[in-house]
Amino acid sequence: MSRLIVIAAGGTGGHMFPAQALAEAMLAMGWRVILSTDERGARYAGGFPAAVEIREVRSATFARGGLVAKAMAPARILGGSVSALQQMRQDAPALVVGFGGYPSIPALAAATLLGIPRMIHEQNGVLGRVNKLFAKRVDAVACGTWPTELPEGVEGEPIGNPVRNAVLEREGAPYIPPGDYPMQLLVIGGSQGAKILSDVVPGAIAALPEAMRRHLKVSHQARAEDGERVAAFYDEHGIGADVQPFFDDIPARMSEAQLVISRAGASSVADLSVIGRPAILVPYAAATADHQTANARSLVEAGAAILVPESQLNAQSLSEQIALVLGHPDGAVKMAHAALASGRPDATERLVALVERIAGG
Repeated sequence: MSRLIVIAAGGTGGHMFPAQALAEAMLAMGWRVILSTDERGARYAGGFPAAVEIREVRSATFARGGLVAKAMAPARILGGSVSALQQMRQDAPALVVGFGGYPSIPALAAATLLGIPRMIHEQNGVLGRVNKLFAKRVDAVACGTWPTELPEGVEGEPIGNPVRNAVLEREGAPYIPPGDYPMQLLVIGGSQGAKILSDVVPGAIAALPEAMRRHLKVSHQARAEDGERVAAFYDEHGIGADVQPFFDDIPARMSEAQLVISRAGASSVADLSVIGRPAILVPYAAATADHQTANARSLVEAGAAILVPESQLNAQSLSEQIALVLGHPDGAVKMAHAALASGRPDATERLVALVERIAGG
C-alpha cells in the first residue's frame, strides 16, 4: 500500500494554500494524502485534488466567540484529538504535517502521543499560536518566511511558502507595464481584515487622474456584506470593476495585473513573488505579533512593494501611491522583476525533500 501522509491545517487560505501545494506534490509521488481539518476548514478545501481524503475533526479556537464557546473549546479539541488518535491507530501515517490553525491540533496531538514522525510549516515571520505550541514537540520546523521568530532552542529550516500548481503555472508570466491602454488592478484582502480595503480603495481609485482612471479595470475581492456598496461606488464613478467575495482564479488575475493591492498574508506574498507583480501591501494591523509586516519585509526591501501601514491608510495617500506605480512604467517593470527575484518557486520541492527525510524516506 502507498505511504500515507496526514496534512493538518486550519480554515484560512494562509494555511490551506501551502497545504494544498504539498498535497498535490505528494499525490504526484504516489503517496496517499489525508487532509485533517474541521468543518470550517473543509469549506476552504474545494481546490484540493479529488484524491485527497478530507477528514473532519472536532476543534475550536480560543480567539473567537463568547465565553461559552471559549469554555467549550478544550472539550471540542480533546474530542477531536481522541478521534484522530483512533483513526491513526487503524491507519498509521508515515508522517503528520501541521500548517497551523486550531484545526491542526487534533492530528498533531495524536501523532505526538503515538510517536509518529511530525513536523510543522509556519507561513509567517512569527509563529502562530498552534505552531508555537508544537514547535518543541516536532521533528522539524519548516519556515516559509525567513527569518522567522522562533522559541529559544528551536531551529527552523528556511523552505519558503509552497504555492499551488495554478500559481506555478504562471511563474514569471510576462509583465505588461502600465500605459495608455487597458490596465488591470487586483485588490485582495483575505478572509480577515478586508473591510478597510473596501472602505478606502474605491475612493483612492476614484481620486486618480481621469486620464489614468479611464484605462483601469478593477478586480476587487470584498466581503459579501461589503460587496454591494463597493460595486455601486465603482459604478457611480464610471470605473469598470468585478467585485466578488472570492475569486477562484486569483493566479490568472494576478498574472494579468499591472498592480496588486493586498494584505500581506504569507500566501499572497508568495504568489506575488512567484508570478512577479508590483504591489502595495497593507499589513493587517490585528495580525498576531504584527506578523504581516514581517511577511512584507522581503518584497519591500527588494523594491518590489510599497508598504502602507493600516494606521496611515487613507484614500488620498493610497491614490498617490497607485499613481506613482501606474504613472512610471519603467519603475513598475523594475518592481515586477524585483518581486520575481525574491520568489521561492522551489519551496514545494524543498518541503517535499524535508518531508521525505523526516518520514524516513
